[in-house]
Amino acid sequence: MGRSTIDIAFPGKKVAVFVDGCFWHGCPEHGAIPKANKDWWEEKLAVNKARDKKVTGILEREGWLVLRFWSHEAPEAVSKRIIKELRGHSVQPS
Repeated sequence: MGRSTIDIAFPGKKVAVFVDGCFWHGCPEHGAIPKANKDWWEEKLAVNKARDKKVTGILEREGWLVLRFWSHEAPEAVSKRIIKELRGHSVQPS
């Protein structure tokens, strides 16, 4: 299924932040399938989206809060949301 890494991790709070590129992760606003080799690209990008969903599910089952942002989002807004979530997220005892 491919490799996936958390872009920014806060292990003590169990918060995982991903900044997904619009092209590679299929942004509904900016993502586009190239016309050349269209079938190959559709499958490739579908696999990427499925991997993102799988990774999110795995982390959530392990008690992590997963925050996903698009690369086109304003850094100031992203950082404010991360700070807000970090302040409000407490790790549940296992």
